Amino acid sequence: MTETPGFRRVAILGTGLIGGSFALAVRRSIPEAFVVGWDRDRNALDRAMRRGAIHDVVVDVEIAVRAADLVYVSLPIGAVIEAIATVARTVDPRALVTDSGSTKVAICRAAAEHFQGEARFLGGHPMAGKEHSGIEHASVDLFQSAPYALIANEDSPDERVRDFAKLICSFGARPVWCDAETHDWSVGIVSHLPQLASVALSRVIQDETDDAEFPLALAGQGLQDSLRLAGSPYNVWRDIVLTNTDNVARALDRLEQAIEHLRSNLRNKELEQEFRAANELYRQLKK
Repeated sequence: MTETPGFRRVAILGTGLIGGSFALAVRRSIPEAFVVGWDRDRNALDRAMRRGAIHDVVVDVEIAVRAADLVYVSLPIGAVIEAIATVARTVDPRALVTDSGSTKVAICRAAAEHFQGEARFLGGHPMAGKEHSGIEHASVDLFQSAPYALIANEDSPDERVRDFAKLICSFGARPVWCDAETHDWSVGIVSHLPQLASVALSRVIQDETDDAEFPLALAGQGLQDSLRLAGSPYNVWRDIVLTNTDNVARALDRLEQAIEHLRSNLRNKELEQEFRAANELYRQLKK
């Protein structure tokens, strides 16, 4: 996957952290590509221009996507679903449309309803991000070494899908091919559960902290590391939870069972096995 992907006009719908980082990465990987941006927040578009993420600002979605051969929809999940009908109706039949939404079943269901012609929709989700949103925090290297879910078959005969896989590989990302259901179950465990666990841990610490700031006064770097996800804004997570409720609820049930196991074994040596298993998973993730 070393040849240059065949995208020459790219429309970015949503120029925040992910959309802005994608635009920066496109401009580095395909210098000849012309990148336009649309956002509900005009100030975000101006900041994206100043960052050099986009070449031009477009204030109308239909104009933004009409001439594009790649449309990258990086909006909150509900807004992605709302935009799909307009994009499908307007986009060039030869174009590829993809998204960066954190859940895929609801988005892909809407896309299947509206993409009935030759234009191709490819569900996508980069497993990359930061606790801070906005174009100010965008990075050309955000996708480096990160898994990138693609809701398609790895052997897809569609050249547009293959070109997009080449593109994200040029960013340093690692394509992970799966169906929408597998994706949503998986991220419910490895992404959504850690986020909610961080929020719950934060609540416990806040509720336990007294007027003298104890126990928080004794918190070290370890707690800050554990609570990094707690810095994520609710407006990013609202639609995620609403569109993946069953999987998230199941993941929370599993966490509750694991915590109960720890509680019931506090006075014996059974926890050694749990620590060994945790150590092994940590080493695996570090590779």
